[in-house]
Amino acid sequence: MAEVLTPEPVKLIVGMLSAHAEIFGQAEERLARDFGPVDLKSEFLPFDFTNYYQPQMGGPLKRYFISFKNPIDPGELAAIKLHTNEVEAEFAALEKWPVERPVNLDPGYITPSKLVLATAKGYSHRVYLSDGIYGEVTLMWRKGAFQDLPWTYPDYRTAAYKDFFTRVRERLLAGQ
Repeated sequence: MAEVLTPEPVKLIVGMLSAHAEIFGQAEERLARDFGPVDLKSEFLPFDFTNYYQPQMGGPLKRYFISFKNPIDPGELAAIKLHTNEVEAEFAALEKWPVERPVNLDPGYITPSKLVLATAKGYSHRVYLSDGIYGEVTLMWRKGAFQDLPWTYPDYRTAAYKDFFTRVRERLLAGQ
């Protein structure tokens, strides 16, 4: 019989998407209360890869990533995704922005070998976690860099995203 091992802790990240720059700081502050201090932040990155979100969110959209100092158990990802959905709903309920969905919060985690994202959308390459949430290996670390997979979203294929994820990975490996 195989021995069941406890997984190594991972680095939590959250990708934020919004047309309203002021919401990034507010969402970051809110998530830091929930998950602990933020240790890395990306630049504000243009998000012009698809028009999918514009009916709900407006535009032009920007992407912003944060990672958290405190490592998590990867088994917590589904609960974290459900929580970020609740936080999104809280921001929408404020009705401070002229859109239905003022912010999109996409949690995931980084291990030494991969980037995993949480989603509520099932598909053939996604594994069911719990409570309606799936996990997707979006990027794989191989030959010294993050590598795309056939289903990797176009924005996650960019050098700017991969540079941020590499910095997060380096902190994980350094025990930070």
